[in-house]
Amino acid sequence: MKRALITGITGQDGSYLADFLLKKGYQVFGLERRSSQKDRKNIQHLLESGHKIKLVSGDLLDEASLVYALRETKPNEVYNLAAQSFVYESWKQPVYTGEVTGLGAVRMLEAIRQVNPKIKFYQASSSEMFGRVQETPQNEKTPFYPRSPYGIAKLYAHWITVNYRESYGLFAVSGILFNHESPRRGLEFVSRKITHTVAKIKLGLAKELRLGNLEAKRDWGYAGDYVEAMWRMLQQKKPKDYVIATGKAHSVREFVERAFGHLGLDWKKYVKTDKRFLRPAEVELLRGDASLARKELGWQPKVKFEELVRMMVDNDLLLLSNRGE
Repeated sequence: MKRALITGITGQDGSYLADFLLKKGYQVFGLERRSSQKDRKNIQHLLESGHKIKLVSGDLLDEASLVYALRETKPNEVYNLAAQSFVYESWKQPVYTGEVTGLGAVRMLEAIRQVNPKIKFYQASSSEMFGRVQETPQNEKTPFYPRSPYGIAKLYAHWITVNYRESYGLFAVSGILFNHESPRRGLEFVSRKITHTVAKIKLGLAKELRLGNLEAKRDWGYAGDYVEAMWRMLQQKKPKDYVIATGKAHSVREFVERAFGHLGLDWKKYVKTDKRFLRPAEVELLRGDASLARKELGWQPKVKFEELVRMMVDNDLLLLSNRGE
């Protein structure tokens, strides 16, 4: 039985990856910080159902804890999905973002090198590394130009992964994932903020939705599809980095229109632009070219944009109806 250690297992991607790997017959371990223990809702169904999932204590800020976790779990694969992953927040906490999102990756790589260099390593890279895009669509050869402390921290983690692969011969890869959403997305992210607020408005629990730049365009996919690509990367004979995306871009405005329209509401009556939510340096357009992943990994997205928005809105409507929040 293969064994996998997932950092960030309580997050959106970590929980979907745990679901996926368990179906593949893996024994799954999750690295969990003390502060994450209060927020296990994304993996509660796994903890309650008796699946082969075990949580171990550790922190990307503490390399010794990572060494201990690797020795304790003896994984064949490590998926580093933990990060300070909210772009807007990275301007408020640039140093912390660098410590966790950037240096956290090298701490894990160094721990792997010390404990067992045969462990395969996946690094969660981000389309935010492209930032002020140099070409559209973006592929594995597109130059990076990050526009936020988050994007810069992700770029460090990306290049240090390449460096450990080339310097020490580790099987270490980065998946350059474009925006991927789901009902498990955190409320601080614009996609979930939209769907959750739309549901609130429909139920009479809110009167307006405040957003920043409505014209920003993103390549939005479904997180459940994207975790399969992570796994496929670690099953290859040789380590290589891949762009994972749908190849189609939609504006925040389009996301809003779809979400409100799904519940029969006119978005123009409820949406207000608020300068507080504008980024100091905006990323206007991200659209990925995942043709290499389609060709070499045999991967392609299944859930379309429209279906994704409906899925998220329906889930939030159900959640709020049941809880009365």
